[in-house]
Amino acid sequence: MAEVIFIGLSTIDLVYEVDEFPLTNSKVTARSQDVFVGGPATNAAITCAHLGGKATLVTAVGNHVLAAAIKAEARQHSVSLIDLNPDFTELPVISSVFVNSAGERNVVSANAARVTVPVAKVDEAALSRAILLLVDGHYMQACQAWASAARARRIPAVLDGGSWKEGTADLLPSIDTAICSADFLPPGCSSEDDVINYLKESGVANIAITRGADPITFQSKGASGVIKVPSVEPVDTMGAGDIFHGAFCYFSSSGSGFVEALAEAANIAAESCRFRGTREWMKHAPD
Repeated sequence: MAEVIFIGLSTIDLVYEVDEFPLTNSKVTARSQDVFVGGPATNAAITCAHLGGKATLVTAVGNHVLAAAIKAEARQHSVSLIDLNPDFTELPVISSVFVNSAGERNVVSANAARVTVPVAKVDEAALSRAILLLVDGHYMQACQAWASAARARRIPAVLDGGSWKEGTADLLPSIDTAICSADFLPPGCSSEDDVINYLKESGVANIAITRGADPITFQSKGASGVIKVPSVEPVDTMGAGDIFHGAFCYFSSSGSGFVEALAEAANIAAESCRFRGTREWMKHAPD
């Protein structure tokens, strides 16, 4: 089976279920607390594997005792792991996530900035087995290196554009498909049309803009339109975007067209919001 390779962030997520988000200089008692392994590329890789794909995750993990949780999660979900810095001894990236009764969330995270990563080398053996690549923009040098190598092999690359990051402009020439949130704003862009035009001028062939529960806007090879997101009663929206990207990669690598893969991914992501956390939805068949 051909692989989908996911390059980017892995985290340890501390998740608190609260009645209301904390205010300045206040204390809030949580209704529950959980620990999950997260990060955009990591959640996407696990989603792809759960749906039946073969996924490889390229991320920085290290050998701190807490990093063992990331390795264990990858093994549990049959995701192959390539560690960008296996000798890193400090804490992995830790995020604090607050989820309220409406399923909305607030996140505090150091992201990839605090993790030292040597200059990444592309694993050519892994890449030779790949049919698709996703980069989330974290560990940007690694994302650039892998996406450039994929372009040389004519392997399509997908950008998870959660936000504009330093180095994204140099990454875009290697990107075939960009799936961006409303927070993704390249320099000089202030509207959706600006973003789409910027991406098209950068050579991106397939573009989608997501807005949570609102319709997805897309453009591809002269075609454009919107895709309605299924309506659900949300319990928790944490990781829904990551799950969307992982599902898109699964369906795209399985032969679905761009628009069809977007619609199928929207169904999976909406379903995930009906359950707490980023894995509980996997235990329940869709209605």
